[in-house]
Amino acid sequence: MRATRSAVLAVACAATALVAIAVLAVSPLPDRGADAPVGRASSALASVVADTCVANSGSDASDLSPQVAASVQPGSSDSVATRADGAIVGTSGDDLAAFAAAFNSLRTAACADALPLANFRIDPCLEEHLFWIAEDPSTDPGSAWRGRGAVRSDGAPETGCAGSLAGGFGDTAASVAAKWWASPAHRLVLFRPDAATDAADACIDFAMVHGGVPNETHDFVRASARWRDC
Repeated sequence: MRATRSAVLAVACAATALVAIAVLAVSPLPDRGADAPVGRASSALASVVADTCVANSGSDASDLSPQVAASVQPGSSDSVATRADGAIVGTSGDDLAAFAAAFNSLRTAACADALPLANFRIDPCLEEHLFWIAEDPSTDPGSAWRGRGAVRSDGAPETGCAGSLAGGFGDTAASVAAKWWASPAHRLVLFRPDAATDAADACIDFAMVHGGVPNETHDFVRASARWRDC
């Protein structure tokens, strides 16, 4: 009886994960067509699926709720950095909390364990690389938009650390999480839903910058993240 029930649950989790992937399909930054509501829809879907997985596993649902990060400050609490006389604003505590909530919601939707909130950190090196990209004087927001080895239009030497990248106009911390989940390659390296690593031993470095030169407003977002052992 127990073996049959486990097989049914495994099939149900796989099916709901496939539905989530279909719902979360969005455009990458160079297309500049990001749709913020996609992030909210993915969070709502993942919440429902997570509740199902938790109920079936006998775990405490309160430990996995995507709302928990709204009241708990994860990781770093460093002050928000700015560049270019305030035209570019760095990662806030709210950015990190929203990303942690979305990240855990998507993992639990795939019946993987949530990571402890304290294991999400604002990473200054990732943020420095995003600032370097955002300070490119090109009028093309996609200029220098790539990982290690990127070239800026003004030839300024690359700084900071490269991670998984996502962003666009109107993006949020939740919607960039949805974009990474929707990409099989990024889901594998950043979310690792099938990894044998204990969630308590995994840390997520995250950074997000808002705006850019010469004329990008603060609703244009660039984000970077990476999974590492704590």
